[in-house]
Amino acid sequence: MKHTIVMTGASRGIGRVAAEHILRQLPDVHLIVVARCSSGAQLATELAKGGNTVSHVSADLGSLMSVRSAATGIRDRLDGGDLPPLRGFVGNAGIQHTNALTEGPDGFESTFTVNVLANHLFVRVLQDRFTAPARIVITASDTHFGDFKHNMGMVPGPSWQSPDVLARTRAFPEPDTAVAGRTAYSTSKLAAIYLVHEYARRLPAGIDAVAYNPGFVPGTGLARHADPVSRFAMRRILPAMALTPFATSRDTAGRCLADVVLGRTQAPTGSYVDRGRADRSSDESYDPRREAELWEAAERFTAS
Repeated sequence: MKHTIVMTGASRGIGRVAAEHILRQLPDVHLIVVARCSSGAQLATELAKGGNTVSHVSADLGSLMSVRSAATGIRDRLDGGDLPPLRGFVGNAGIQHTNALTEGPDGFESTFTVNVLANHLFVRVLQDRFTAPARIVITASDTHFGDFKHNMGMVPGPSWQSPDVLARTRAFPEPDTAVAGRTAYSTSKLAAIYLVHEYARRLPAGIDAVAYNPGFVPGTGLARHADPVSRFAMRRILPAMALTPFATSRDTAGRCLADVVLGRTQAPTGSYVDRGRADRSSDESYDPRREAELWEAAERFTAS
């Protein structure tokens, strides 16, 4: 049956692999890729070469005004019958800065905006337009565990605080450092899991919400804001780790993401999927008080 899936973060890395895999498996799907205008049009053209239906919606995920405009535009097209029923949203886009000082146009710290608030705004604007069975997939990260087993000491663990603090710059010590930027990243991924738990509680039956962990995937664009040495290592050296149990190749992570989106990975709503199987996320990630607090804050931050 013809239906629509909306996806962010499909331009490169695991998102590009996942988008191609989804289109191969679902030839009738209408895939909407959300990306900046210049790259989005080219991406849609490339993905549609196999005869699939792919369109793009322009948005700057670091701007809530831009995100709202994109989500509202998709909602209006659904209401007008220009798009088939909405069955999926994939919030795969993510960002990591070399500091905790980068502020977006809305006054919020950029990592928190892109990794948390942009997804929340898409989900809330489109919430009443999903047709069951539908699945919302938010890309998380095992950096939220905060231990050596999951991050090999490369990313500090999350440092949870009030969402009103986390949403602003200077939320972490020495905010001008890469350590603070990486802490902002791992904390934002913990926040994403909290919101997935809230979606599971609040969304109607038949609309599942799942957090997906690709593992450590070297060679993606996540480190594009890092220093030249780190970027070189991520592109040229660390990809070899995908041959070991300590990392995941881009192709494997992308295929696993597609399988979650397609419902081929068994995962009830509220699940945390670690690559190819549902698993338990960190003990810290199960906290109803924090989840409710974050929901309330995200609602305030994204209110029109």
